[in-house]
Amino acid sequence: MHVQLAPFFGWAATLLVCGLAWAKGAAAERWGSAIILIGAVAAGLIQVLLPARPETIALLLSEGLYSLAFLILALRYASPWLGGAMILQAIQFSLHAYYLIGERAHDQTFNLVNNLNSIGVLICILFGVFASWRKQARAAR
Repeated sequence: MHVQLAPFFGWAATLLVCGLAWAKGAAAERWGSAIILIGAVAAGLIQVLLPARPETIALLLSEGLYSLAFLILALRYASPWLGGAMILQAIQFSLHAYYLIGERAHDQTFNLVNNLNSIGVLICILFGVFASWRKQARAAR
């Protein structure tokens, strides 16, 4: 895949899943999609505005806040998809911490794990949306 197309597909998938969560999901899915959108915009701004070393620290802090937001959401709604999203966020935080402490530059392995992790969180939200959608359909009958 062409390097310039990867971010486009990532944003398209994020916006599609978050839009579906707002349209068909319950409150937990809507809050989860808001967390994802805020986190994605914050990460993009951090990458564009900050130099390398402060960028790494700011990304680690934003991942910590992202994880905390999912923890609060999980405590409030206790949905199974939130457990998966929290585990993936723990992996994401660990990835950033490993590269920061090891003073390693972000390489292809970092990018691969980071992207797969982001896809995993989107899939968790999709599971939540479909479960909520099914529950609403059952209640309507």
